[in-house]
Amino acid sequence: MKKYILHIFLLISAIGFAQKPMVKAEIDTTNIRIGEQFNLKISVDETQNVILPKLVLKGLEIVDSTNTDTLKNSLIRKYILTGFDSGSFYIPQQQIFVKNQAYLTDSLLVNVATIAVDTTKVKKFPIKSIKKEPYTFDDFKIYIYILLTALAIIGFWIYWFVIRKRKEEQEEPTYRTLPPYEEAIYRLNELDEKLLWQNNKIKEYYSELTEIVRGYIERELKVPALENTTDEILDMIKDFKHADTIQTSQETIDKLKSLLREADLVKFAKSKPLALEIEEDRKDAQDIVSNLKPKPIVEKDDELE
Repeated sequence: MKKYILHIFLLISAIGFAQKPMVKAEIDTTNIRIGEQFNLKISVDETQNVILPKLVLKGLEIVDSTNTDTLKNSLIRKYILTGFDSGSFYIPQQQIFVKNQAYLTDSLLVNVATIAVDTTKVKKFPIKSIKKEPYTFDDFKIYIYILLTALAIIGFWIYWFVIRKRKEEQEEPTYRTLPPYEEAIYRLNELDEKLLWQNNKIKEYYSELTEIVRGYIERELKVPALENTTDEILDMIKDFKHADTIQTSQETIDKLKSLLREADLVKFAKSKPLALEIEEDRKDAQDIVSNLKPKPIVEKDDELE
């Protein structure tokens, strides 16, 4: 009976041992020189529910690592390691979880040796002075921006106060102020060349015609004829006539009255005079300009004589 119990115990132990996964950490060398690289491989003979650790080292550095591979029902992950300090360093035990059960790998010792230098065969050189870093654009960009801004301001100042002013002076036309009568005749001839009423622009024609006559009266008699109404202008002319300060006839005043009234009808009542009437108004405008003048001022000495 005891013999059977012993066999059953050994069988259960063997099954339990067989079911325990194998976790292993291996390196291809235990001795390297500073800067040399070596390989670390962590393997687990199980593929389901396996969690590999994040490798944490002291004194050694990870150069590269591969993704976890599956090979013959095992998980394998490889690392490329190196060391830059001499000495002995441990790759600590790595905790691996398989089906929520933790397993530990063995710790591994790596010796990092310095490179022996034969000073008798190494050529000696004098100690070099500190070399300055080469200049880059960032070293000068602030000065470049300041220079460009200053040039832009200077350029704008030269253009605005020198070139532009000179250009305006060159382009600005020079006019000779004509006397009131000559200016009125010149503008009447210009109005004829526009052919306004011939192109059915009667309102524009009368507006410009009366503006020429009003402008002549304003300059010649020195009154605000352009701003005043027709009645106000006619009243001023009558006052000047009664005061005997202008040289004109009643016929000229009647022509002025007829012209201004006709222009008001065209502009405000949309009247459309005939061609003969328009031509007659044009002649009247020139007669008004020619025959409406202020009396010359007679000095006291001339009166005594």
